[in-house]
Amino acid sequence: MATPGSSDYLELYPERKVSYFKNPYILGVTAAAGIGGLLFGYDTGVISGALLYIKDDFHDVRKSSFLQETIVSMALVGAIIGAATGGWINDVFGRKKATLSADVVFTLGSVVMAAAPDAYVLILGRLLVGIGVGVASVTAPVYIAESSPSEIRGSLVSTNVLMITGGQFLSYLVNLAFTEVPGTWRWMLGVAGLPAVIQFCVMLFLPESPRWLFLKNRKDEAISVLSNIYTYERLEDEVNYLTAVSEQEMQKRKNIRYMDVFRSVEIRNAFFVGAGLQAFQQFTGISIVMYYSPTIIQMAGFNSNQLALLLSLIVAGMNAAGTILGIYLIDHAGRRKLALSSLSGATVALAILSAGSYLQSSDSTNITYGWIAIIGLALYILFFAPGMGPVPWTVNSEIYPEEFRGVCGGMSATVNWICSVIMSESFLSISDSVGLGGSFVILGVICVVAFLFVLLFVPETKGLTFEEVALIWKKRARGKDYGTQTLLERGSQF
Repeated sequence: MATPGSSDYLELYPERKVSYFKNPYILGVTAAAGIGGLLFGYDTGVISGALLYIKDDFHDVRKSSFLQETIVSMALVGAIIGAATGGWINDVFGRKKATLSADVVFTLGSVVMAAAPDAYVLILGRLLVGIGVGVASVTAPVYIAESSPSEIRGSLVSTNVLMITGGQFLSYLVNLAFTEVPGTWRWMLGVAGLPAVIQFCVMLFLPESPRWLFLKNRKDEAISVLSNIYTYERLEDEVNYLTAVSEQEMQKRKNIRYMDVFRSVEIRNAFFVGAGLQAFQQFTGISIVMYYSPTIIQMAGFNSNQLALLLSLIVAGMNAAGTILGIYLIDHAGRRKLALSSLSGATVALAILSAGSYLQSSDSTNITYGWIAIIGLALYILFFAPGMGPVPWTVNSEIYPEEFRGVCGGMSATVNWICSVIMSESFLSISDSVGLGGSFVILGVICVVAFLFVLLFVPETKGLTFEEVALIWKKRARGKDYGTQTLLERGSQF
C-alpha cells in the first residue's frame, strides 16, 4: 500500500489530490501557529528603531556600543534558552501547550520592557521576550508541518517565515507611528505583547498536533483532528499509516537523549545539515540587516532618525514580498535550488553594499555612494528572503524522524540563536575595527562558503513524506546500494 501523501500515493489515487489550500481548518491552524513567527519578526525589527530613541533616554547606553549590542542581543540569549528547552517542552507537553507557555512569557517580557526604569531592567525584559520567541521558533514550524498534508507542507511551513518578515515590516510601521509620541520606544516595545495575547486566546480553541496525539496514544483525539484535514477516503489510509508508524516511534522514543543524536550516523548527518543551514542563515548576515538596518543606513550617510526608519521600512517590505515569492517557489523549485539561488544573489548584493560603504567612507559628501549602499542592502534582502529565509526552517521541520524531531528541532534552533547572538553582539565592534565595507566583505565570503555547504550536503526534500526523507539518510549512512527496493516494498520497516 502506498504511503499517504507520497508521489506513489498520488499516482495511484489522483482523485484524492484535493485542493488543501482551500481547507479552512488547515489555513486556520497555519495562521494561528504563524503568530509565533509574527512575534519573532516583530521583536527582531522593533529594537532596530527603538534603539535610536533608547540612546536618547539613557545616557549610559548612548556612550557604550557594548551596552547597545547587549540590549539587542539579550533577546537572542533568551531565545537560546527558549529553543534549547522548547524541544523538550514540545515532546512532553505538546505543541499547543508549548505555544501557550511562550505567549505568557512573551507578554510578561513586553510589559517589563515598556516599564523599564533603566537599561538593566530593559535587558531583563529583552531576555524574557527572547525566551518566548525561542520556544515559538521551535514549536510553530513543527506544529504546522505535523498538521499539513505533505503535498503542501513546504508552502505552509514557509508561511511561518512570511509571518516573521511580516512582523518585521509591522515593527517598522509601529516605530514610525510612535516617533512623535511621548514615550516612543516604550510604546514600540510594549505593543509586542498584543500578538502574544491574541495567539494565546486563539490557541485555546485549537487542537494538538495529530502526530503528537498518536505518540501519546490518544488515537480518538488524533482521528478527530485528521478528519478536519483529509477526505474520508484519505483519512482511513492516514489513520492506518500513522497508527503503524506511531507504534514503532513510541518504542524508539522512550529512551531518547540529546547525546543519541550523535550516536546514530543517520541522525548525526541530518542534524549536521539542519544545524548547518540554521548557522549559515545567521552568518550570512540577516540578523545584522534586520537588527541594525536603521543604524547601517545612518552609517551610510543618512543621519535623520525618521529617514533611517522610513528606508528600513522599505527594506522590511521587500523582505516580506520576497518571502511571499519563496512560499510559491519552495514547493515548485524545491528547497535546494532555492537556497543556492538565494546565496548566489546575496553574495553579489553584499559586494555592491560593501563597495558603496567603502566609497561613502572615502567621500562622505557624495550622497550617491550612500544610495549605492542602500541599493545593495535592498538587493540583499530581495535575494535572501525567498531562499535562505524559509529554507532552513522548512528543511528542519522535515528531515528528522518523529522520535528526534523535538530534540533535533530544538538543538538546531538553538544553533540559529547562538549564531544570531554572535552576529548581533559583534557587528558594531567589527565595523568600528574594519569599517562598514569590510564587515560586508566578510559576510560575502561566508555566503560563498554557505553556497558550497548547500551544494555538497543538503538533499532535496520537496514533496517527500517524513519516511521518504528518512530513507535518504539511511542511504547516505549505509551506502548507495541501500534502499534499492522501493519505499512501498520496504514500508513495513519504517
